[in-house]
Amino acid sequence: MEAKSVAEVPVGPDWQYEPKWDGFRCLAFREGAWVELQSKSGQSLTRYFPELVTALGKVKAEKFVLDGEIIVLVDGKLSFDDLLQRIHPAESRVAKRSKETPAQLVAFDLLVDSAGRLLIGEPLSERRSKLEAFAARNLGGASFHLSPATRDVKVARQWLKTMRGQLDGLIAKELKGPYSPGERAMQKIKNLRTADCVVGGFRYGTRTKLAGSLLLGLYDKDGLLHHVGFTSSMDRASLPALTRRLEGLIGTPGFSGRAPGGPSRWSSERSAEWEPLRPELVVEVRYDHFTSGRFRHGTKFIRWRPDKAPFQCRMDQVEIRTKSPLALLRKSA
Repeated sequence: MEAKSVAEVPVGPDWQYEPKWDGFRCLAFREGAWVELQSKSGQSLTRYFPELVTALGKVKAEKFVLDGEIIVLVDGKLSFDDLLQRIHPAESRVAKRSKETPAQLVAFDLLVDSAGRLLIGEPLSERRSKLEAFAARNLGGASFHLSPATRDVKVARQWLKTMRGQLDGLIAKELKGPYSPGERAMQKIKNLRTADCVVGGFRYGTRTKLAGSLLLGLYDKDGLLHHVGFTSSMDRASLPALTRRLEGLIGTPGFSGRAPGGPSRWSSERSAEWEPLRPELVVEVRYDHFTSGRFRHGTKFIRWRPDKAPFQCRMDQVEIRTKSPLALLRKSA
């Protein structure tokens, strides 16, 4: 069951609200000695999380299917970057990472119970009660958590407001709704924010001499301009004029701190192909996540900011301290 993005939190007595955890969506299957972890796209995750396979194999119930989220904690915080590092082709690296950054499963739905009964046709209100009872009997220890849920929209909005730095947003589910595989039957409300960034470089589009993306930078407290991400959602009609403007500003170094194209398993030859610019342009962008010194996803171009001086675009506007959502897990345990 998938979620569709909406701008506002739905309100009314027919809704249940849950945190949207910053991890990998996962179906966990158990039947006797057989355990399988499956991503929402149907790909197997089993080999990447041997510690979860072991923990699930020790659960008292010998048959069940759970829907949940795989998370990794580092220094008491959710770390999506460390979770990504768990997906590695080398078995030795997988084993090493499973000890250094062990994963945990946050359960939020029960699809098959310990008696083998399929529950997807039952309303969420009944599945939630059965999940809570199943978790109380079976999901002890450090590897498992029961995701909290509330029917109070004020509580849900407070989660969204105070934990926006680590939660991925909110999920709203209809209490009367069945579990509908493959359908966008849930609603998700993301934590969207804006930031003013320096344009420290650009990349040409694929097989064209027009600008394809702007490379964004923010200054740290020492005055170094670090590459933090990109935006590529500029109006197509403006690209010829924008390209001429950018080409007139080409000049080194572009970024005086971290630059684009650093070594990574996900880097391509194209990652290193970019044009440095004199730091004169400022753009406002919308984003959802800022972690480990960068925007996790591509940002949405909002507008140019000719009224903003480049040196005013600092890291502290995105490095926001918020409450940890881990307290929610402890309350639901």
